[in-house]
Amino acid sequence: MLSRYLFLFIMTVPFQAAAETGKPGYLPPPAVISTESTLQMMGGLLLVLALIGGITWLLRRFSLIPATSAGIVKVIAATGVGQRERVVVVEIDSTWLVLGVAPGRVSKLHAMTKPAAETSDPISQGSSAVVFAEQLNQSIKKENA
Repeated sequence: MLSRYLFLFIMTVPFQAAAETGKPGYLPPPAVISTESTLQMMGGLLLVLALIGGITWLLRRFSLIPATSAGIVKVIAATGVGQRERVVVVEIDSTWLVLGVAPGRVSKLHAMTKPAAETSDPISQGSSAVVFAEQLNQSIKKENA
């Protein structure tokens, strides 16, 4: 019995030595963090940042992002009438100004008082939210019943 274990031990020792030394011509795997992979990662990051910046610029250029109105001056509406010319309605206190805006020049086209909220519209901004909330509550009650 002991001779079997001794024979098994003698047979496995040379194989362990061969396994540790490896094959001739064995190349270690390439490093995970190399200059090439780092440059590729940074290039991808710069591409994504440039894409985000370009989309933001386009949205601002075509007025798809509403301008934040802080303070007393608010931009109510704006529209392009040429390549670089715009007509802008600006609210200052209770006065609306219609302005013509061109590169290097702003001209007042018209001034008027702020129009009152239309009473002919049955669903105004505030009441449409209330109507929607009521409909949502009714549909939730139907699903729970």
